[in-house]
Amino acid sequence: MADSIFEMKVKPLGESIAEVVIGSWVKNDGDTVAMDEVLGEIESDKATFEITAEVAGVLRIVAKAGDTLKIGDLMCKIEVGANAGATAPKTETKAEVKTETKEVSATSDKDSYAKGVPSTAAAKILSEKEIDPKTVNGTGVDGRITKEDALKAEKIATTEVVKETSKETVKEVPATVNGGLRTQKRERMTTMRKTIARRLVAVKNETAMLTTFNEVNMKPVMEMRTKYKDKFKEKHGVGLGFMSFFTAACAAALLEFPMVNAQIDGEEFVLNDFADISVAVSTEKGLVVPVIRNAEQMSFAQIEKEIVRLATRAREGKLTIPEMTGGTFTITNGGIFGSMMSTPIINAPQSAILGMHNIVERPMAVNGEVKILPMMYLALSYDHRIIDGKDSVSFLVRVKQLLEEPERLLLGM
Repeated sequence: MADSIFEMKVKPLGESIAEVVIGSWVKNDGDTVAMDEVLGEIESDKATFEITAEVAGVLRIVAKAGDTLKIGDLMCKIEVGANAGATAPKTETKAEVKTETKEVSATSDKDSYAKGVPSTAAAKILSEKEIDPKTVNGTGVDGRITKEDALKAEKIATTEVVKETSKETVKEVPATVNGGLRTQKRERMTTMRKTIARRLVAVKNETAMLTTFNEVNMKPVMEMRTKYKDKFKEKHGVGLGFMSFFTAACAAALLEFPMVNAQIDGEEFVLNDFADISVAVSTEKGLVVPVIRNAEQMSFAQIEKEIVRLATRAREGKLTIPEMTGGTFTITNGGIFGSMMSTPIINAPQSAILGMHNIVERPMAVNGEVKILPMMYLALSYDHRIIDGKDSVSFLVRVKQLLEEPERLLLGM
């Protein structure tokens, strides 16, 4: 008998977050859980958050994976009783997996606990694809099932899967056509993807968006990186990438052309004397834009370290709401995927975004001679309601100048 019932409800996650979706449960209904143990994940339109047990006891799941809840709604209950003194196992993941043969306790030895147990990321993948962990060969430390093991198991899983979406069940049905197989699969849109779609359409409909283009000779930047990258990494512990040059160049240009760094609020312009630059990062769940604060005051080394820190947190799904809000300008790099030219969409409520593209060697006319140079197209999309053509073009020309003469960034010229 439980001594008491503890209710776990959705807590406020930020002023702009009104609802969340239960992403997955890594614990099962009826499992014994320890205080602070990871039970599952919830997804908002901005980030993913872990659900951790607030007390020790027996878990009773109320909201199923895929359910949409409002702030204050009940997620689960924990029966507090004889098992209340349990503590979370001290392993590389807080998730505990219950098998058919035995329940692993916090006192189990390291080898018997780790073997066949999925990491948190692996457990989520296996749960979503309805794959039994006992059928997966763990290649991690002491036989633990890693994320890579789970992804491999997903690829070789049967092609006939029954998945439950919001209100319908969809079954993949292979059909033979000229000796081949044809299948269809429906997947529920994540909260983040629905928000991205809604915001992109809103920006297209609510702004007077235009795009201006230019091209930049990347040879000076490439030569500077080649000359100093080893010493730079030895001294600062991070690589010298292209993004630090672009971030520094944009930060300097934004202070010279403040309207590009501004935004509209009702019938007023909000101008900033600082450059908080959002850098687009691609993750498994979609594009996120963590913010580099006060980029205009940072050295190349500081910019690189912050980019690495934010990108790592983004790909691990650990970014917080404050780390993704409040930017004044955005940089996105489609070149890493091979894009040669694009028109990026403004990241509202900002007024402009710079799109980088791939570097291609092209014949260029230089002082009456044809030379082969590594060239990159740049695209600046901007809201014409606040930024005039003169400012947008001049801003992009200034960025081009700073990149083609990168010593100006070091000398503040």
